[in-house]
Amino acid sequence: MRDKGNPPTRLLSKAKLVRARALRRDRTEAERKLWRLLHSRRLHGAKFRFQHPIGNYFGDFCCIKSRLVVEVDGGQHADEDEVANDRRRTAYLRSQGFRVLRFWNHDVLQRSDWVVERIQEAIGTEDGVAEPSP
Repeated sequence: MRDKGNPPTRLLSKAKLVRARALRRDRTEAERKLWRLLHSRRLHGAKFRFQHPIGNYFGDFCCIKSRLVVEVDGGQHADEDEVANDRRRTAYLRSQGFRVLRFWNHDVLQRSDWVVERIQEAIGTEDGVAEPSP
């Protein structure tokens, strides 16, 4: 926000802002496809944000109102170290009150109807934890 005559209030650190912009610019094909399906409140009027910062992490797709983060993972997330990182990330997001859904890129690209159905179910569900894949 900006008050007249005052410099703008920075909500994110400069480094985090630069990182968020890079993630938004360099999106994968699966992220592009899912964004086309979710943006502009196309899914039950839910507003999603792309690469939304939450603590030290960025949620690929985040619906603040539903407290839902949707992660789209490529093959690198099958690596043992990445699986451990994803578990820590999910634990942190849950500690912040978010539910986390994870989908493989392949599912988004080949089974987008199924992915959207899972997201719709999660938006309609206020409690519980849903992690269909990886």
